[in-house]
Amino acid sequence: MIILGFWLSVFLLFYSYLFYPALLKLLAKSAKEKERDLPAGYLPDVSIVMAAFNEEKVLQEKLESIFRSDYPTEKVEVLIGSDASTDRTSKIVKSFSRKYPNIIFHDYRQRRGKQNVVNDLVKEAKGELLILTDANVIFDEQTLRELVKPFARPAVGLVDSNMINKGLQKDGISYQEQAYISREVQIKHLEGLIWGAMMGPFGGCYAIRRKLYKDVPPNTLVDDFYINMLIFEQGYLAVNRLDAKVYEEIPNELSVEFRRKIRIGTGNFQNLARFWHLLFKPPYGFPFLSHKVLRWIGPFLLIKILIFNLLLIPVHPLYVLFFLLQMSIYFILPADLFLRKVGIHNPFFRLITHFFAMNLALFIGFFKALSGVRSGVWERTAR
Repeated sequence: MIILGFWLSVFLLFYSYLFYPALLKLLAKSAKEKERDLPAGYLPDVSIVMAAFNEEKVLQEKLESIFRSDYPTEKVEVLIGSDASTDRTSKIVKSFSRKYPNIIFHDYRQRRGKQNVVNDLVKEAKGELLILTDANVIFDEQTLRELVKPFARPAVGLVDSNMINKGLQKDGISYQEQAYISREVQIKHLEGLIWGAMMGPFGGCYAIRRKLYKDVPPNTLVDDFYINMLIFEQGYLAVNRLDAKVYEEIPNELSVEFRRKIRIGTGNFQNLARFWHLLFKPPYGFPFLSHKVLRWIGPFLLIKILIFNLLLIPVHPLYVLFFLLQMSIYFILPADLFLRKVGIHNPFFRLITHFFAMNLALFIGFFKALSGVRSGVWERTAR
């Protein structure tokens, strides 16, 4: 039984990170490319919705990128809510609204959290489609036009953009985070292509049909995944549009990103408790389990592998080798910390550190979710 538990845990860990992406590439070869015949002339009214809290450093560039779009201006409205910002956020929006009357701005005086702001803004939105976006995510000229194209198919309820990272630095985790994000974009694109079951947009910029939006509970920590699963509950599809490019500065500081990953991990288990029933609803269940749930239980698989390995050492010399291999991998963590302090940055060591930091964050997030989340208000990542 211990041997079975050991090998099953090893398989599930490798399956989610390696075997499942390989399976997607295999299945995609026989999937029809649903994006080829999308009509270029499909241009519905869109409402860009954005909550902002102390975004003076990025807000001007964000608004400029919106109004540089080649999408017809008369078909775009921009709804912005300042969540009790204490910097120049409100002044920047007001200066733009004098030039662009299609900006609708609310300067909320009480801090309530992103979801309360977005819920209120959506109630005022008039567009057929909602573009939910963050202040630090910059559009290019074709972003809006490309993002709406898949909605020409009535079955599509959500479309994600292609997140491209900038500002990479060797002294932190930005290269490792960028590698992780770009790989996730490809995985999600293939899930959408094969089943129309892309597992969670990157929250910085994605679009949904306005009629499908339902208020997100204010204590929800990962709102983008929550909204994605609501789309599935209503029987619609979610896809990724690689041509809808957006740009975001990549996080570089491990301690800052670790705190963000704890919040995301907590929200992941929130969403698992809310949407576990979709594990049994095709076509969503298989990618939900393979891509998300097995990743989320990754830290527990790592613990089981280590414990079972210790128990199996007397059984066969092979398990001694496995144990030594595990210990050598864990030894990389303090080695990477030491090397970083002396100015040596080993990409492989940093990748191992990034992997275990993500799993530790998930582990902590699990217990935070168990204790309950009372508020969705959180401090944004420093930019």
